[in-house]
Amino acid sequence: MGARTFIVVGGTSGLGQEVARRLVAEDQVVIFGDVASEVAATADDLGCTGIACDISLYPEVRDAFAEVVQRHGGIDGVADCASMWGGGDLAELSPERIRRVVEVNALGTTYVLREALHHLHRQGFGNVVYVGALAVTKPRPGIPLYRATKSYGNSLVESLAEAQHSNRIKVMQLHPGPMPTRLQERVGDRFLDEVYALPEQVAAEVVRLLRLAPDALYVSGEQVLRADGRW
Repeated sequence: MGARTFIVVGGTSGLGQEVARRLVAEDQVVIFGDVASEVAATADDLGCTGIACDISLYPEVRDAFAEVVQRHGGIDGVADCASMWGGGDLAELSPERIRRVVEVNALGTTYVLREALHHLHRQGFGNVVYVGALAVTKPRPGIPLYRATKSYGNSLVESLAEAQHSNRIKVMQLHPGPMPTRLQERVGDRFLDEVYALPEQVAAEVVRLLRLAPDALYVSGEQVLRADGRW
């Protein structure tokens, strides 16, 4: 199919960085991240393009997607790997922390999916892969805010997938179990969970979904769970 263009949102560390690393060997990759210095360093390391973008701000998301389309002519797929950790008892979380988690995990996801689908519909094909969390499958008392915001993303993706009415535009999601990434470290929390999967294992599945051809027989709405070391 030749080189394609993929956007990896949250591509400066963890799972997103591993997804980008696996894509750059064959395709054009653009990573989004909210810390300009990290975006520049990661893009230089991987040999790809980086755009500083706070996904909780719609104008930045809109302009970042428009820049990719202008530079590369189109978008073949978008991996939404961005997330902010919101673990802990709700009573112990500051209002500022609560607001930021909701802004990134709910508003940010909404803005990314809005712009991704806008451009994919204009060209008539493309794939979106939203990275949720295995936590949405059952209540987790220790992470009510994080689980709630990831459940929002799960519900949004399910509805958008159902609304596509065409296999040429696929909206899919993957729910990995706890991975040893910087998700908790970034906000000063310790990693307390059992490790279910490594970023490189999960990234392989994200890349597989991103690279599905428009006529591939996987339908929009595919959901993949990661548990006990198996898909």
